[in-house]
Amino acid sequence: MSVTAESVRQLRERTGAGMMECKKALVETGGDLDSAAELMRKQGLAKADKKASRVAAEGVIATAVSADGKSAVLVEINCETDFVARGDDFTGFAREVAAVALAQNPAGVEELASQKLASGESVDERRRALIAKLGENIGVRRFERVETTGMLGSYLHGTRIGVLVSLQGGDSQLARDLAMHVAASNPGYLAAADVPADAVAKERDIRVEMLKNDEKNKGKPDAILVKIVEGGMNKWLGEITLLGQPFVKDDKLTIEKLLQGAKASVLRFARLEVGAGIEKKKEDFVAEVKAQAEAQKKKDEENKGGK
Repeated sequence: MSVTAESVRQLRERTGAGMMECKKALVETGGDLDSAAELMRKQGLAKADKKASRVAAEGVIATAVSADGKSAVLVEINCETDFVARGDDFTGFAREVAAVALAQNPAGVEELASQKLASGESVDERRRALIAKLGENIGVRRFERVETTGMLGSYLHGTRIGVLVSLQGGDSQLARDLAMHVAASNPGYLAAADVPADAVAKERDIRVEMLKNDEKNKGKPDAILVKIVEGGMNKWLGEITLLGQPFVKDDKLTIEKLLQGAKASVLRFARLEVGAGIEKKKEDFVAEVKAQAEAQKKKDEENKGGK
């Protein structure tokens, strides 16, 4: 049947899909816009399911802050390539997800996926539609919410690292400086007391074994060895905790001393980095080209033998 340019235009506006996909769907549904849109949605869901196993380690960190500045969220949205991550469709989706996460305060990613966007679609429906349109696996991986009765510091380093800091006392400049510090130094914990006991015990055991196996320490009194271990432990705890780290703007000043000078305290911080913890597929292009060449050679030999 004949499909008008106007019906294709309307379907493109509704679905965001390409012209040829819209035309094909309209032909299959006899020109019915609603049926064509539904068909494309079903096709999009199928495409999304097929791409779900593909590694998505690129993406963006999006943030949203409440009007009163007392609560904020960070959201990590992933895709497969940096090219898609820079596109307007993808970054717009990330901003919408951050906004709805802030407004609805879902308990987790699964609940966030069911939340409605301004368009009436759920987050997951939009995600699947984007997969169909952009051709890559896309996922809403995680989000962090931070609330405060004091000052809230937020910082985005490009689109790949986002930080929120809840600060009691101090001022907005200190809150932002702390957020920038967390982005740069990536502390694992706020204070030494927050480091799990089993992690501390494991690190201490490793340091003890290292000392025992070092020839330079043979014959040293146990009391000296204990001091060496504890000195190393204190240094390690300082490196992995926010309060123990040297301030990025003044390495002679720890964050703890900085806060004491400002009569302030950090209640909580959150940091998200795109792809952190995701095992990326390592491409071996030499092996790939070699495999393609061998496959072509085998195909040529089979064709030659068939003549």
